Amino acid sequence: MKIIILGAGQVGRTAAYHLSREEANEVTVVDSDDAVLRDLQDRLDIRTVNGNAASPSVLEAAGCADANLLVALTNSDEVNMVACHVAWTLFKTPTKIARIRGAAYAARPQLFSEGAGFAVDVWISPEQLVTEYVEQLIHYPGALQVVDFAEGRVRLVGVRAVQGGLLVGQPLHNLRQHLRDVEARVAAIYRKGRSVKPEGDTVIEPGDEVFFVAAREDIRVVMSELRKLEAPLKRLVIAGAGNIGIRLAQALEIKNQVKLIERDPKRARHASEILRNTIVLEGDASDEELLLEENVDGADAFIAVTNAEEANILSAMLAKRLGCHKVMALINKPSYAELMESDRIDIAISPQTITIGSLLAHVRRGDVAKVHSLRRGAAEAIEAIAHGDSETSKVVGRKIDEIRLPEGTTIGAIVRGDDVIMAHHDTVVTEGDHVILFLTDRRHVEAVEKLFQAGVSFI
Repeated sequence: MKIIILGAGQVGRTAAYHLSREEANEVTVVDSDDAVLRDLQDRLDIRTVNGNAASPSVLEAAGCADANLLVALTNSDEVNMVACHVAWTLFKTPTKIARIRGAAYAARPQLFSEGAGFAVDVWISPEQLVTEYVEQLIHYPGALQVVDFAEGRVRLVGVRAVQGGLLVGQPLHNLRQHLRDVEARVAAIYRKGRSVKPEGDTVIEPGDEVFFVAAREDIRVVMSELRKLEAPLKRLVIAGAGNIGIRLAQALEIKNQVKLIERDPKRARHASEILRNTIVLEGDASDEELLLEENVDGADAFIAVTNAEEANILSAMLAKRLGCHKVMALINKPSYAELMESDRIDIAISPQTITIGSLLAHVRRGDVAKVHSLRRGAAEAIEAIAHGDSETSKVVGRKIDEIRLPEGTTIGAIVRGDDVIMAHHDTVVTEGDHVILFLTDRRHVEAVEKLFQAGVSFI
């Protein structure tokens, strides 16, 4: 697939990294900063073009005439929209994805149409995706990651197993005995950073990172098997009144007690005018005296989402030291995130990892409805739709244990119409099923894609 990425910022670089790692992709990155492009070219097997991302001549030089996918990820909504429009009008580029940050644009979907709008096929907002991601973590205290499939009917949840959990120290086959009226499937286990194959006799140990699949309404019950359920997070402190901070406060202030700290007077004033039930404070979130005055030691969660990741790390670590129950920090650099996500910071939020899944769903071959990048991009969860019959498909009409899945790949659940079916060895996949897969090693993505590509004959 020929892919053009416009913009070499944090999100653009992450997209280039992920997409160029797959052999089937030819990636070209366009940016006006020549130094950034040279650095990217030294690191990745990509082509680069220097220039204005919305310029017809620059898009032509980038190969837009025969590109399959254009991904506009510059910092300007207007440049992204115009670039998509130019790509369609002049080059008839089949699929065009744009990063749209402005809520005013996002609220008017009629702007994004080939007939009367800017010819944007899919628009993504990293800020909105991060907001929804944090919302889920607040909703399920104790979870490390929560992602949706099948329009929210199925969820994949990552949880740290804790001593005292009912299933901790016991083999996985006991899960059915514990959950008599609830269906769930353990998709993956990570122990000290390494993947452990989840089989019936696999014993869950304290500290294991366990990913399980269950219907939305059963998540809390399954979590209670792995760790003691935590009390709801009600008292929240947010650091940073940027796009993410304000959106997060708006989403959480309805049911929670929210305080928002912003050091810039203009931003603080703007936030106070928008937010209805949030207490907005002007000050530095890394000021120990301010945090003590605002009783951060009694807060259920501290969420640092300023534009400076160093400030996020420091303020979150300080809040934790002062006694805050749970702290989260938005961290752009993956190396920083891995280093800090330990006893010091409970959850490191990576906008790039959260956003990349929205792009990957449009790159995957076969009918893929959803993709979530997990564990800093090392693992992946996919919702693929099965098509064909036993003659033309490698999955349709077959039991789970008859499907030749790549190493480290598990089928967690199947969504059939309105029914959520947990995948067992004798479960048969039928045409139209939405199959939820977990890949501990994303290098096997291509093999999984081929499984779900129906043809005249697969022999």
